[in-house]
Amino acid sequence: MTQCGPAPRALVLAAGLGSRLRGIAGDLPKPLLPIGGEPILARNLRWLSQGGVREVVINLHFEPDAVRAEIGDGAAMALRVSYVHEPVLLGTAGALANIADVFAQTMLVVYGDNLVHFDLQALLDRHAASGALATLALFDQDRNLHTGIAGGRVLLDVAGVVTAFVEGGPQVSAGLVNAGVYVVEPDILDLIPRRRLVDFGREVFPAMLAQGLPVAGHVIEPAGYCLGLDTPESFAAGQALLDQGRLTS
Repeated sequence: MTQCGPAPRALVLAAGLGSRLRGIAGDLPKPLLPIGGEPILARNLRWLSQGGVREVVINLHFEPDAVRAEIGDGAAMALRVSYVHEPVLLGTAGALANIADVFAQTMLVVYGDNLVHFDLQALLDRHAASGALATLALFDQDRNLHTGIAGGRVLLDVAGVVTAFVEGGPQVSAGLVNAGVYVVEPDILDLIPRRRLVDFGREVFPAMLAQGLPVAGHVIEPAGYCLGLDTPESFAAGQALLDQGRLTS
């Protein structure tokens, strides 16, 4: 794919405990659960590499050595992978603030334990055109493949600007759902408290809307997908989609 400007770095979030999957994961970190014979995290990293990303930071907490051993330095996927360990979980936004020293240009934030695949350049182009501090990848529950795990519901205006963002359920009746992939600018760090747990969906994005700061949305193409794999049932649903040949990668 054509890459405009310098390739963005990505922060891939892989520090979560995955408590609801302990019954099938055992002591394995959730991002390392194999789906179709390959760890979720490895699939997401391969997708980022195919999309032009060359540098990735992975945050770790639960069983960090297992992730390091599986992924290594990323060379096998044409990536340069580095790691940052969080002794105490910092949340999706706190993890970004934790790497502020290497966050000097546009960066992707990817939830490493969802399985995602879509046109990454289209998201980056949308962000560049929007002028926003943050652009959210969104999927349509009626159009894109998913596993019934719906995170933050999102409302957009006709210009594609987010007008409402409610994390975790049906409080906002909308077909668009947060896909857990963001493009963010360094100035967003001014909105993230340091050294404590901070969540994008519950804290940072609502605060941006309250302050009148634009948050852009990008609805992924029909062939794209976002598979939440948070429960044994949703994990089985994702595996079934893969077995049926319905996933593009």
